[in-house]
Amino acid sequence: MNSIRQDWFSNVRNDLLAGLVVALALIPEAIAFSIIAGVDPKVGLYASFSIAVVTAFAGGRPGMISAATAAMAVLMVDLVADHGLQYLLAATVLTGLLQMLAGWLRLGNLMRFVARSVITGFVNALAILIFMAQLPEITGAQMTWEVYAVLAAGLAIIYLLPLLTKAVPSPLVAIVLLTGVVLALDLDIRTVGDMGQMPDSLPVFLLPDIPLNLETLQIIFPVSATLAVVGLLESMMTATIVDDLTDSKSNKNRECVGQGVANVATGFLGGMAGCAMIGQTVINVKSGGRGRLSTLVAGVFLLLLVVFANEWVAQIPMAALVAVMIMVSIGTFNWASFRNLREHPFDANVVMIATVLVTVFTHDLAQGVLVGVLLSGFFFAHKVSRVLYVGSTPAREGRERVYHVVGQVFFSSADRFVASFDYKEVIEQVTIDVSRAHFWDITAVTALDKVVLKFRREGTEVEVVGLNEASRTMVDRFAVHDKPEAVADLMGH
Repeated sequence: MNSIRQDWFSNVRNDLLAGLVVALALIPEAIAFSIIAGVDPKVGLYASFSIAVVTAFAGGRPGMISAATAAMAVLMVDLVADHGLQYLLAATVLTGLLQMLAGWLRLGNLMRFVARSVITGFVNALAILIFMAQLPEITGAQMTWEVYAVLAAGLAIIYLLPLLTKAVPSPLVAIVLLTGVVLALDLDIRTVGDMGQMPDSLPVFLLPDIPLNLETLQIIFPVSATLAVVGLLESMMTATIVDDLTDSKSNKNRECVGQGVANVATGFLGGMAGCAMIGQTVINVKSGGRGRLSTLVAGVFLLLLVVFANEWVAQIPMAALVAVMIMVSIGTFNWASFRNLREHPFDANVVMIATVLVTVFTHDLAQGVLVGVLLSGFFFAHKVSRVLYVGSTPAREGRERVYHVVGQVFFSSADRFVASFDYKEVIEQVTIDVSRAHFWDITAVTALDKVVLKFRREGTEVEVVGLNEASRTMVDRFAVHDKPEAVADLMGH
């Protein structure tokens, strides 16, 4: 009961106002993403309503906004062009089922393997992409001074009003006030209505009109699998960012299931697949939204606005919404990352910058994060591989040598381990003390085999002592140096 009160009713006034701001900001985005995917604007608008409402109840991160997104829209283009809207709706349902499966398999726990520098790069790249997405609205020969005047006024209201009062979100004031000014002065500037026709009816439950056979599955499964991965990746990253912004924790596995349930419902309501939106989520948080109520209100307000107040919504100047999105991009960018370039390690900076560059140039958040994760894994392996020391001391009046191995032996350090022994020394016995070492993988066990067999080839007796339990399990299972028949096979006898 306390959890329900905390998630839903601990911040009612701010959640209501923040939800209204987000609903207004969602409209042009949803229309734009529908155009990207090659479908009617109502497909994106219905999706944003459905996903926001369902994740408000089923999601694992209170205050996070999920809806139709650009990252998902670009993945749908070929499917829509080749097979049409009905196949997209079926792919959306399958995407949701795959995401629910990921949540049940607890794949959300994999987020702990994403380095902080990757998250910083993801945030910075997203801020740049949000800003770049606004440029078509404020550049070009057709732009007039009125557009720039409204944009400047919007930014001024957004940043200066909080100095006077924080009773209402400044983005909401900017949108309402500038819409009134544009209408009163009859300014000729682009509005939300110019982006596409608003829906005039509520969404209805529909089964996708496709043949249920293996051929259909072969068509939609690759698209659905890609959508599921990208959607979960963006949602998990966004949840992590909101965790930091609000100093609270989220349930990543519940979020996977929640995103899945939302996409299944959306496919049956005529909407396209979606996921968490960093831009709108930041608007929500910056406007005071913290609870599930803000997400629910955003979805419900969105539907009410586009269906019952579409004539008014259509009059909102795009320049006012662009001002809000520029505020979002500025607020999203991690400006401290510039200062940290001098303080942070070189490899962390490389990971962050690579994540930004790949994401910005490909416009694909999944590719950027994948590159960042791979690079951070490479740098980590390289660092750990250097934490290996092999020293030795003579024993029994020079007839024996004891090697002491300290550190981690795995694929990246195996060659150094093998090269650390003197195989030509004329002695009777070698003892390899690995009590302060750990053998992690088959490559490490193979390296130990090489060392033992090289000494034996020179006529030296070898004894390995001090294996910890985990290392001994690996060695007993995969090593060949203590299995005569395996050694004979290895030597070609």
